[in-house]
Amino acid sequence: MTAIILGIVVIAIIIFIISVYNSLNVRSNQIQNAFSSLDALFIKRTELIPNLVTIVKQYTNYEKDVLEKITQLRQLKADTTEYKADSEASQMMKQIMLQVENYPDLRANTQFLNLQYSWTESEEQIAAGRRYLSASITDYNNRLSTFPGNVIGSKFGFKKHEWQMAAEAQRQNVNAEELFNK
Repeated sequence: MTAIILGIVVIAIIIFIISVYNSLNVRSNQIQNAFSSLDALFIKRTELIPNLVTIVKQYTNYEKDVLEKITQLRQLKADTTEYKADSEASQMMKQIMLQVENYPDLRANTQFLNLQYSWTESEEQIAAGRRYLSASITDYNNRLSTFPGNVIGSKFGFKKHEWQMAAEAQRQNVNAEELFNK
């Protein structure tokens, strides 16, 4: 009878150790997942924001060109004494009408609003990713520093996870002014 009780206790201890060991592994994997997710968000921001700025710059330049052509057309129409000016005005008006037909909504502000929304969303996702990473590391380190995780973790070589900081380039905010002046 004693051997059976002793066997049950040994099996219970082994199951308990396996359970704590697996729990530490799951939390360690959770940290790696959080790092990977955060890296994906940094990559998204690094690729998305400059591309959106380029689109906004191109659209703004396009709208500026159209508005300048309209201004030139008005100036040419004001001077109706020359046949040549009227001919140039007609030609320019045809070009503007084609552009307006192709792009009826000449509003760069919607492009800027889209850029602002995408930028804000990207930063919010990064902030959420950082919170998830922080919570994952805290959970793992707490589990590893409290009983029985500290005993079992030290026996199996688990170490507290050191806070890894973002590279200096990743810490820097994307500078909109710099992007628009390129």
